[in-house]
Amino acid sequence: MPSPSPEPDTDLQQHASQQRSPLLRQLTLQCAAAFAVLSLAWPYFGIRNETLPWPATALAIGGAALLLASLLHQAWWWRLIHALFAPLAWGVASLPINPDWFLLAFVLLLLVYRGAITGQIPLYLSNRDTVAALVELTSERSGMLFLDLGAGIGSVLRPLAKARRDARFTGVENAPATWIVGYLRMIGQANCDWRWGDIWRTNLAGYDVVYAFLSPAPMPELWQKVIREMRPGSLFISNSFAVPEVEPSDVLTIADARHTRLYCYQR
Repeated sequence: MPSPSPEPDTDLQQHASQQRSPLLRQLTLQCAAAFAVLSLAWPYFGIRNETLPWPATALAIGGAALLLASLLHQAWWWRLIHALFAPLAWGVASLPINPDWFLLAFVLLLLVYRGAITGQIPLYLSNRDTVAALVELTSERSGMLFLDLGAGIGSVLRPLAKARRDARFTGVENAPATWIVGYLRMIGQANCDWRWGDIWRTNLAGYDVVYAFLSPAPMPELWQKVIREMRPGSLFISNSFAVPEVEPSDVLTIADARHTRLYCYQR
């Protein structure tokens, strides 16, 4: 199987900039709310020679952040985050907890959810019903080359590799903790290649089927990558998240608890 080659440096830089922009916008919005409230509260209470009431100030910052997020038409969950961030930060800071525990929690979350921080791609695990559906979808592709982008702990690749001994499977993951778990699970799977890597650096040209279970955020850009790199006749499958404004060639609804949908795009 040919070894995937990196994307051009210019494309990588552009992608990195695009991924940082949403996070910077949210941080800027929260900082603007804090600045607006504190620029009024500090002079007011300073003139009165009174101590700044931090609980009320934190609530005011949350309210200001919620107002700004609403005016900017942020998603509802971003509005909730902005409204609760300052009050929760003040509340937690007032607790008698050793700061080292916060550092440990941050490191552990980063090891598992690195994709959510750097690319708005959280960890999702595919279930057995999804794997069975993928086996059926790819049954006519003898000797296929299958790629899982953001493979997590191998919840798709491991059972697929066992079910399709004739095929070759590659998983790409860049969250340290989940990559290690997946690596250990893939030991002994001769037809599975488990890789540490960035999905944006992974060339899709050599694969018959590319599978992704990511989030709505990267889908438009990922689709452009699919168009550029996947060859005619290949198949792109997205779990749960459709490509915006692109009609799938097929949509398979799985009879599981959350009625998972697999959006299939034939190249």
